[in-house]
Amino acid sequence: MKELKTDSLFRVMRIIVFYDLPTTTKADISISSKFRTELLKRGFLMLQESIYIKQCLNHDWVNRTMISLEGIVPKKGDVRILKITEKQYEEIVILSGKKSLKEQYNNFNSLVVI
Repeated sequence: MKELKTDSLFRVMRIIVFYDLPTTTKADISISSKFRTELLKRGFLMLQESIYIKQCLNHDWVNRTMISLEGIVPKKGDVRILKITEKQYEEIVILSGKKSLKEQYNNFNSLVVI
């Protein structure tokens, strides 16, 4: 097992997906649900409702994930992606509420490189 150095915090990335999809019809709800399921299959965790996050080891992994996402984005609605470093992610300030259990365990310290 390989231990990552502190300067690796600038190479480890997070992808944050924000989305707002229509849910006025049964078909819309189905499409929205399928999109969410596909995010989960690709290793994303729910940060908040309609905000999903994934940790990536490097820029190449980010790029492969981005290409993968292009194939599942619904035609209707808004989907946005933000790429940030792990160091930037650690600087998030929580004004109200607290980190979920999933979020607490999905951090740089628990990342294992084989």
